[in-house]
Amino acid sequence: MHAQLDLDTIRSVLIRQEETLIFALVERAQFKVNARIYQRGGMPIPNFAGSFVEYLLHGTEALHATVRRYTSPDEHPFFEQLPAPILPALPAPSPIAATTVNINARIRQVYEQHIIPAVCAAGDDEQYGSSAVCDVACLQALSKRIHYGKFVAESKYCRQPAAFAPLLRAGDAAGVLALITDAAVEARLLRRVERKAATYGQEIDADGPTAAYKIPPRLIADMYRDWIMPLTKDVEVAYLLERQHAPVSA
Repeated sequence: MHAQLDLDTIRSVLIRQEETLIFALVERAQFKVNARIYQRGGMPIPNFAGSFVEYLLHGTEALHATVRRYTSPDEHPFFEQLPAPILPALPAPSPIAATTVNINARIRQVYEQHIIPAVCAAGDDEQYGSSAVCDVACLQALSKRIHYGKFVAESKYCRQPAAFAPLLRAGDAAGVLALITDAAVEARLLRRVERKAATYGQEIDADGPTAAYKIPPRLIADMYRDWIMPLTKDVEVAYLLERQHAPVSA
């Protein structure tokens, strides 16, 4: 099995991704919702018809594409037709199958309609640029965390291919979902995320920690339970169903 599919490696990556996402959300929470930055035409942008966040996200992805960010199997862009890399391709084969699974449109919808109203105070503080910069960081962190489900799914498949085979042949998405679900692991993840959010998001003054939080820790755990974990499992199921027609190259 490829080293990137080792359970300890996957666990380590997921833990780092949790921290990246929590810090990104804490940064975004310092600004109000600023709803107009998500509205198409909400802010006039020369030669661009989308929202202000779309404008900044597209520009960021276009730049990152030139340094081959989206040639990595754990990166998924929100936009198509990005510039070609200026760096030569890396020779390392991917440990996962080359599938078309990309749910970034759903991730953006969840982020704008559910996560932002939950973590940010209502209203408009006119901090549009700062808010959008934080949004780009949050969206990229969410996308990476959720699409890392492909690595998780490949690792699970490699450990018990015989159990998956009949479900995949039958296109049994519900059966695959049941097989990849581990309630005990999910419960531990939620406890870990809540404790991290309490540690990283606690307000601290000269006398030490206070009782206040930048984001309520339980809110972060609920976000994982209600959105991140279900979306990740959707990626896992879709990846495995498509995987049978796109063998792994490594």
